[in-house]
Amino acid sequence: MTQNKADLLQGTLDLLILKSLQNEPMHGFGIALRIGQMSKEMLTVEQGSLYPALYRLEEQGWIKAEWGVSENNRKAKFYSLTATGRKQLQAEEQSWAKLSLAINFVLSHG
Repeated sequence: MTQNKADLLQGTLDLLILKSLQNEPMHGFGIALRIGQMSKEMLTVEQGSLYPALYRLEEQGWIKAEWGVSENNRKAKFYSLTATGRKQLQAEEQSWAKLSLAINFVLSHG
């Protein structure tokens, strides 16, 4: 993950990928674009970080991949959330909310 725009805590890429797949299957480049859009272009995901994360999430059973045709008529792997992935997304979102609340407490009382 490129951190030239905003630094990310380790492990947040998984959360961002799961969140980007919440509503529809997407190919890798689409996931990277979606994360950029959702972050108002403050986050950039490089291929060197994205694809290893996608393979790891697939191995964990949180996402599945199927071959399809992209909008520019090219063969591409489309990733989608599994039922386990939806549960993991919910758990990750709750964990992130707790962590960000704790960090905000520290920052506001420093």
